Amino acid sequence: MTTTLRRGPRVLLLILVLSVALSGCSLLSGGNNDPGATPSATPTPTATETPYDSQFTRDGTFQSHIDINGVDFVYTLYPTKSTPRTNEWYPRGNKFFSFTFQAYDLDRGLRDLYKTKRKVYLERIQVTSITKTAKGRGSSRPYSLDAEARRITFDPEPLTTKYGMIITSPKGAFELRNQRIRPMPPETRGLDLMFTATVWIEDRAGSDRFTKREIKQTVPIAIFESKKPTQVASIPINAN
Repeated sequence: MTTTLRRGPRVLLLILVLSVALSGCSLLSGGNNDPGATPSATPTPTATETPYDSQFTRDGTFQSHIDINGVDFVYTLYPTKSTPRTNEWYPRGNKFFSFTFQAYDLDRGLRDLYKTKRKVYLERIQVTSITKTAKGRGSSRPYSLDAEARRITFDPEPLTTKYGMIITSPKGAFELRNQRIRPMPPETRGLDLMFTATVWIEDRAGSDRFTKREIKQTVPIAIFESKKPTQVASIPINAN
């Protein structure tokens, strides 16, 4: 006589629970040793992915340090409160930024007497621009500047000599606010701002002998695809 085993609902439930538990242990332990394991899929790019590599866009600011014979020249750029969200900078509409330029004598300590530091004067500031597209270099130049620094800096009374305005920290700095980048062609995906500062660097503190140099810096900015214009908020002209 053949004996038939009957599994009740409780037995079937127990088998099912044990099966799931064992499967879970296999998934959680040493997945890299499983010959059947496959790598996870690469995320699909989203519409907000940065189309042009840019510290300014990613961090909401840009700063560079350029060492010339022990003098640290620092460019700092940031968006203003008028257009603060850099991931919403689109080709259409204006975009606004501010920037500063300053020099630090690295041969002296931060707390050393100012008279022991080499003086650096900014004579002229120039900025050109060029757009970028998915295919490469564009043709639009939505921002430009070419001016005597002391006449346009935010400080109405900068310390000046025949060489220009003082920019040696902590008593001097060039600052320009609310600079307007004009609208760009719809295919624009990036923008390069090219800065050139003409400076006079004192050869030795108190020597009154100066050497002329040009300090250059390119700042990439991402521009996101959109049919709507960049939103611009109204702010006081002297705000950041």
